[in-house]
Amino acid sequence: MTTFEELKQVMQTAGIVGAGGAGFPSFAKLAEGADTLVINGAECEPMLYTDYSLMSAYLPLVVEGATIVMRAVGMKRCLIGIKKHNCIKLGLSEGQELAPDITVKQLPNVYPMGDEIALIYETTGRLVQPGQLPITQGVIVFNLETIFNIRNAVVCGTVLTEKNLTINGDIDNPVVVKAPIGMRVSDLFSHLGIRVPEGDAVLDGGPSMGRIVNPNTHIVTKTTKSLIIIPENTPAVMVKQRKPEAHLAIASSVCCQCTRCTDLCPRFNLGYPLEPHKHVRVAASALGEDQPELIKTASLCSSCGVCEILACCQYISPRAVIAKHKAILAKDHIRFSAPEGKTYTIAEDRPLTRVHSVKWMESLGIRKYDKTPTYVPELQPTNHVEIRMNPHIGAPSVPCVSVGDHVTKGQRIADPGTGLSIPQHATIDGKVIFVDPTKIIIEN
Repeated sequence: MTTFEELKQVMQTAGIVGAGGAGFPSFAKLAEGADTLVINGAECEPMLYTDYSLMSAYLPLVVEGATIVMRAVGMKRCLIGIKKHNCIKLGLSEGQELAPDITVKQLPNVYPMGDEIALIYETTGRLVQPGQLPITQGVIVFNLETIFNIRNAVVCGTVLTEKNLTINGDIDNPVVVKAPIGMRVSDLFSHLGIRVPEGDAVLDGGPSMGRIVNPNTHIVTKTTKSLIIIPENTPAVMVKQRKPEAHLAIASSVCCQCTRCTDLCPRFNLGYPLEPHKHVRVAASALGEDQPELIKTASLCSSCGVCEILACCQYISPRAVIAKHKAILAKDHIRFSAPEGKTYTIAEDRPLTRVHSVKWMESLGIRKYDKTPTYVPELQPTNHVEIRMNPHIGAPSVPCVSVGDHVTKGQRIADPGTGLSIPQHATIDGKVIFVDPTKIIIEN
């Protein structure tokens, strides 16, 4: 049996980060004293089928990975959170036991169900208090693909060199594929015969929280969950194209303080003291100098986008205002801290404020572009990769190879930096043609 320290070492050595998008080094989430492992298979964003495809093809391996983590940490149970519609397609039912102490938890088809705080509450009934970490409730959360990667690292001794991702949207042949980390998106699209229609944008991540990227220069990273291709005139893209300064100007001039953004805020309805309309109210003020306690609550926002896409009738983006406040907090290393002895409880009308997944797709203007993709488990070929040194939260990795070196797939090419960090590995066989503190380029 793999011990706690052995598992932690294997995960760091393998370079595993959260596959759900944030990129937090996974070894650092392990904590002794947890009693429950929650696996996030919610596939929170619309149009994503990566975790669904992995469950369809490799569910026994995911269960094996969960067992490894549970035994190493000493956890009593594992709950795999899967949305109801995916449970039906997979033939799984609520409470179904997949292995001893590993059960299915059926989640409602609402957005944003993959939010860690919401997921923990829906699966365990426990509420992580504002400003605290899941371990305070005895819970560790891993994305389903992360668990799959942990299993492969422990059982097969593999390091993280490949990424599963969904390619979906305004195309005829949507797919879920496995690509080498560092592969150029343009090469991936070309190999698959995918053409981006004129007037469309490409998003790295889902239509709600993903960012617009240039497919001619962008690469697949450890956090690339999907590449979504949708027209620029959809609300999902239009709100991302607006400059932050424009968001702030609109917020400070036209908000009527109707509070609808707060009424529908998923974190507010989990009992968190986050009120987006109040952040909009101070958008043009001196920010932290005026109301520092209000500004601190920005750190509680999950950036789901409900406030800007669905709630506001005046095209204001409370999310953009809160992002500005988050930047101020990050600069000074400030986070919200609840008053001593204060506890928060779920809003009584929370079930009435949740946004159904179909309604959310309609609000984003993308429902007709959501298609079930074909799963292509074969690794996509490439002869050129660019490995970034900072694709994760924490300190950048430090290159340990030089131009001209010949490397093999899986070979360490960068060591962990000081503090919270992970190594990087070659994802193809080839020759190192470029090295600097930010990236390493390999060609074969």
